[in-house]
Amino acid sequence: MIGVIGVIVAILLVMVLAYRGWGIIPASLICSLVVIITNSRNLWEALSVDYVEGFTYFAGSFFLIFVLGSLFGKVMGDSGAATAISYKLINVFGSSKAVLAVILATAILTYGGVNLFIVIFTIYPIALILFQAEDLPKRLIVASVALGAGTFTMTATPGSPAIQNLIPAQVIGTPPTAAPVVGIVATLIIFLLGYLYIMWQSRKARNNYEHFVPGPRDNMENLTFTDTSKLPHWFLSLLPIIIVIGTIIGLRHLLDPMYGVSIALGAGILATYLLNWSRLENPMKTLNEGCGNSIMPLINTAAIVGFGFVVQNVQAFESFVAFALGLQFNPLISAALSVNIIAGITGSASGGLTIFMTTMGSEYINMGLHPELLHRITSIASGGLDSLPHSGAVITLLMVMGLTHKEGYKDLAVVTLFAPLVALVVAIFLGILIYA
Repeated sequence: MIGVIGVIVAILLVMVLAYRGWGIIPASLICSLVVIITNSRNLWEALSVDYVEGFTYFAGSFFLIFVLGSLFGKVMGDSGAATAISYKLINVFGSSKAVLAVILATAILTYGGVNLFIVIFTIYPIALILFQAEDLPKRLIVASVALGAGTFTMTATPGSPAIQNLIPAQVIGTPPTAAPVVGIVATLIIFLLGYLYIMWQSRKARNNYEHFVPGPRDNMENLTFTDTSKLPHWFLSLLPIIIVIGTIIGLRHLLDPMYGVSIALGAGILATYLLNWSRLENPMKTLNEGCGNSIMPLINTAAIVGFGFVVQNVQAFESFVAFALGLQFNPLISAALSVNIIAGITGSASGGLTIFMTTMGSEYINMGLHPELLHRITSIASGGLDSLPHSGAVITLLMVMGLTHKEGYKDLAVVTLFAPLVALVVAIFLGILIYA
C-alpha cells in the first residue's frame, strides 16, 4: 500500500515542482527517489538501471529527430522562409486569424505523418511571426500548437498515421479509419472546444493589456524583415516542408519510421539551405545554433522518461494497471478509464495504449465490443490524462517555446486534457448508439 501511495505522491510532487519552477532533471531525480524508497527498491539499481535506461532510451531514440528538427526550424527561420510562409498565411487568413492559421498548419503537418516533435520545431518560428503581428501573448502559441498537433489528429481523426491510431490496428487488426463517424464527431468537438477556448483567452488577453513578448532565445530580428522583397517566394519557402512530408509518406513502408523521418528532415534541411544559401547571413552559425538548441529539450524530456521507467518498474505500478484493467463498468467505459489511468501515470498516450491493448485488447473484444469501436474509443482515451504536467511531450513543447509550466500549462491543459475528455464522453455514448 505504501508503494502505491509513494507513486501517487511522486507524480503529484513532480507536477508541483515543475509549477514552482524547478528544473525537470532535479525534479525527476527527487521524485524517482520517492518512488524507490516507498517501494523498497535497491537505490543504485533503480537509478543506474531503470532511470538511466529510460533516459538513454529516449535520448538515443530521438536524438537525431530533435537535432534535425531543431536545425530545420532554425534554418527555416534564419533564411526568411518561415517569415514568408507566415506572411502568406496572414494574407490568406487575415492578420486576426493567427490562432486558426497555427492550428490548421500543425493539424495538416501531423495528419501528413510529421512527428509531433518535428512539428514543434517547424511551426514555432512561423507562429512567432503570426502572434507578433496580432500582438497575442506567447502562452497561446503553446495551446494552439498543442491543439493542432497533439489532440484530434493524434487520436480521433480517422486515417491518421499517428502511432496512437496505429497501435490498436496492429494489436486487434482494425483499419486506421476505424469507427469513422465516432472519430469525426470527436474530432469536431475537440477542435471547436479548443479553438473557442483559445479565442476566448485571446480576447481576455487584450482586455488585460497582455502583449506579445519574445523570450530570450527568440531572435525576432532574424525573423522580422522590414523589406519583404528580400524574402524568398512563399511557395519556395513551403517546398522544404512539402519535401519532408512527401519523403515521410514515401518511405513509410520501406524503412524504419525513425530512419525515414531522419532522412526526410535531412532532405528538408538540405533543400532549405540550397534554396536560401544567399539569404543566410552566417550558414555555419545557423547550423551550430540549430543543433545546439535541441539539447536541453531532449535532455529534459529524457529525464522525465527516466522517471517514468522508475515508476513502471516497481510493484505498485502493476497494482495500478491491475486496478485500471479490473474496473467493473460498461466494457466500453471500463476500457476508456483504464487507458486514461495508465496513460496518466506513464505520462504517455502511446505507452498507456500499448499496455492496455497488449494485455486486455482481445479480452474486451471477447466481451462483445465491436473491434472498430474499441479501437477508436481507446485511441481517443489515450489522449486525455497523458498530458498531465509530467508528460514528456508537454515538457518538450514548453521547453522549445521558452515557457514555464506556470506560464503555459493552464491553456495547454484545457485543449489537450479537458476538450479530449469531453469528446471521449460523447464518443462513448455515440458509439453505444451506433454499435449496440
